[in-house]
Amino acid sequence: MKPTLFVLAAGMGSRYGGLKQLDGLGPNGETIMDYSIYDAVNAGFGKLVFVIRQSFEEDFREKIVKKYEKQIPVELVFQELDKLPEGFAPHPDRVKPWGTNHAVMMGKDVIHEPFAVINADDFYGRESFKVLADYLKTLENSENKYCMVGYRVGNTLSESGTVARGVCETDDADNLTGVVERTQIKRIEGAVKYKDENDNWIAIDDNTPVSMNMWGFTPDYFKHSDDYFVHFLRENAENIKAEYFIPLLVNNLIVTRVSSVKVLDTPSKWFGVTYAEDRPEVVAKLQKLADDGIYPSPLW
Repeated sequence: MKPTLFVLAAGMGSRYGGLKQLDGLGPNGETIMDYSIYDAVNAGFGKLVFVIRQSFEEDFREKIVKKYEKQIPVELVFQELDKLPEGFAPHPDRVKPWGTNHAVMMGKDVIHEPFAVINADDFYGRESFKVLADYLKTLENSENKYCMVGYRVGNTLSESGTVARGVCETDDADNLTGVVERTQIKRIEGAVKYKDENDNWIAIDDNTPVSMNMWGFTPDYFKHSDDYFVHFLRENAENIKAEYFIPLLVNNLIVTRVSSVKVLDTPSKWFGVTYAEDRPEVVAKLQKLADDGIYPSPLW
């Protein structure tokens, strides 16, 4: 059994502008997603599933899918505003997608094995895919045992401004007990700090685990997602900006003791294009990885 890699590629980069997923940043025009898939294939993932908006399917197939389909099976699924449970319809003023967990729900008809979920526009690092693949391979025929790659917060910061991170709380067995969203984190005078509810900067250890939306699930997660989405819609039907995020459901499953989530440590350094100003730095980092022989150039 090989796990599946489920890539969330339906979002538009509002702060960055345009489709980050198709931006060539590597030495030979590679996208960040190319590196993730290269690492995933080498870590032992056996299938790719992309969730995208149907409006850019043609461009996506031409620029992305064509590169991989001879190396690994590839499926596309589509996230659209009207893909809702029976009895629900999107608010006429809603333009924002329904969020990351709604995107995950789109994979239920094509994913029947343990699977990882990642963002298309984040660089996660090869060690992270290895530790995630190895753990998912132990979950065949399991239910309600999930995992999350916990990045060390000091390895996830941007030089261009503050970042939002889900700061993880764990028990003695490295099981997730909660995620606290901190919307402003940066390094100040050498220390990593976040701004709390009272506008005070609070220092945290560089190795504090944070969520970068790199999860591992088994197929029973789809049923939980469907069930809780109905509750979410009943509560948020008139809120045109409300989003059904993965941590929202995961936290509910943890609190109700339905599921457990193991936090997997990684030494990998995360990076991505949060702001347009981040682009040159990311280009330089990918060039250095190629120069150091960590990745072949061209990648594929």
